[in-house]
Amino acid sequence: MRLWRSLAFIALVLLAVLTFVPFMFLLVNSVKSIPQFYRNFWSPTLPVHFENYREAWAEVRPYIVNSLYVTTLTFIGVISLSSITAFTIARYRFPGRDAIFTFIIAILMVPGILTLVPSFMLFKDLGLLNTYWVMIIAYVSGGQAFAIFVLRTAFAAIPSDLFDSAQIDGAADWQRFWYIGIPLAQPVIGAVAIVNVLGTWNSFIWPLVTVSDDRKSVITKGLFTFASQYGQRYGAMFAGYIIASLPLLICFLLATRLFIRGMTSGAIKL
Repeated sequence: MRLWRSLAFIALVLLAVLTFVPFMFLLVNSVKSIPQFYRNFWSPTLPVHFENYREAWAEVRPYIVNSLYVTTLTFIGVISLSSITAFTIARYRFPGRDAIFTFIIAILMVPGILTLVPSFMLFKDLGLLNTYWVMIIAYVSGGQAFAIFVLRTAFAAIPSDLFDSAQIDGAADWQRFWYIGIPLAQPVIGAVAIVNVLGTWNSFIWPLVTVSDDRKSVITKGLFTFASQYGQRYGAMFAGYIIASLPLLICFLLATRLFIRGMTSGAIKL
């Protein structure tokens, strides 16, 4: 048993090292000049060029601001609409409820790339190209199916006695939703929120085809433009990649416990 445990520990350490090698490579080379990069491809060098970060920040800052704006509004829209819909499907009986939920599940089977051209033509006819709303509306609508599917399971797992007791005490529908459903489903809501934020922040194809105005471009498209301009200045380019990943890293670190609770519970722990 000790031998197998030792081998398993060594294997896990090797996997962890292999996982973090690309990140360490990115971090080490983000503070190198061009000659240092070509002479010492893998190892750290001196002096350290922190001006790469200052130069990269000046370039990617507008894109990060745009991404924060789009991601925040998308997060609010997805959580607000999906939680209300999921709660309604989970806690109320009405004609066609099961058919609606089946249709929502069926949407998850459709690859997003298949809707790219029809969605582009729709937003073009609406006159929303080159605006923030072409991204926000698309992301909010596209994130509904997964969020409703997960949150519906969470709300359905809450004991009905809690809602019945609240109803007897005179609680309205919105009060049962806000004061009972939302707090008890908080771990799952947190997991859905993080998944949505990651997907919105890392989306590349949709902003690329719908937003040509550089002033409204988000970080993924901005990094693409930045890399094409600084293709031979690897230090500044890698520094831009690291700066672009910091908001996601901070978000995940702040919500790690909530995310793990939501992913491991499956629904609700009471």
